[in-house]
Amino acid sequence: MQDFKFYTDYAVEQACSLLAIDSPTGYTAAAEEHLLKTFRDLGYAPVHTIKGGVLVDLGGRDTENGLLLAAHCDTLGAMVAEVKGSGRLRVLPLGGLPTVMVNTENCRVVTKFNGSYEGTFQLCNASTHVNGDLRTTVPNYDNCEVVLDETVCSADEVKALGIGVGDIVCFDPRTTVTEKGYIKSRFLDDKLSAGILIGLAKYLKDAGITPQRRIWLYFTVYEEVGHGCSGSIPAGVTEAISVDMGCVGDGLQCTERQVSICAKDSGGPYSYEIVRKLIAAAKAEEADYAVDVYPHYGSDVEATLHAGWDIRHGLIGPGVYASHGYERSHKDGVENTLKVLVGYIN
Repeated sequence: MQDFKFYTDYAVEQACSLLAIDSPTGYTAAAEEHLLKTFRDLGYAPVHTIKGGVLVDLGGRDTENGLLLAAHCDTLGAMVAEVKGSGRLRVLPLGGLPTVMVNTENCRVVTKFNGSYEGTFQLCNASTHVNGDLRTTVPNYDNCEVVLDETVCSADEVKALGIGVGDIVCFDPRTTVTEKGYIKSRFLDDKLSAGILIGLAKYLKDAGITPQRRIWLYFTVYEEVGHGCSGSIPAGVTEAISVDMGCVGDGLQCTERQVSICAKDSGGPYSYEIVRKLIAAAKAEEADYAVDVYPHYGSDVEATLHAGWDIRHGLIGPGVYASHGYERSHKDGVENTLKVLVGYIN
């Protein structure tokens, strides 16, 4: 068993850097460029796919039995669907973003050509002292709106700012790491695991390790809408593991301080062989782990299978509570995930 404290902290730092970059699905160019620079600085030669993904070859002697580790850097967000006569904006979600999870959250509206504007996502008529039905109103995308921090009272005034249908809405991540090691932020799904893969790459580089089998990292940009890892799989890959968030909640064993190994989700069972090998790797590295079945989940590597690639697939990740909301994990979960990945490679 090795000491991964340094690489755990490094992974969390990298995750925080990514979390500071707005990247809802469809608006990920800045995050892609950040990843490309990060890996070049580490001494790797990342490849930018046409679709926007970032592929990194970590090396390895066996090129006929390659392993792909996939994380995604696209996040949930929204898109302007209508500029209302009141000067407010009706929006629709990018990915599975429950309205209740972002009601009252600060946001930025990124225009196509005129920069960005601050605002807040609110229920319509959101003043408690005015709207007597507010306490019993269930937020949805029909009764919520973006209130711009601009002096605008009409659709024409909003359009004059350059804001229009199809513009991207980015919600504040509100990232913080507590003294007790808890990591709280929107979009830990999946920038926390993206940070973990960067940490893994640095570990291998620092230790001068050439893996026995060829290892690829793949950072995808359309996972939240279901087709992130559907293409650009390198030749020779026989196994693909999605390194995403592990679910924490009622009926599941995993906590934020563990690594979760998923045996099945809404898309069906993961490769029994890979699940067994992940458990064996966790035991070999003395990682604190849990095996769970996720009731409402789909992963990048399932998109790979649906696209027709002939591979075995698996799913792991640090435990994350309040998924698709204001999420929480812990440095211990990051460290345990790193341990399993290293154990699996070995």
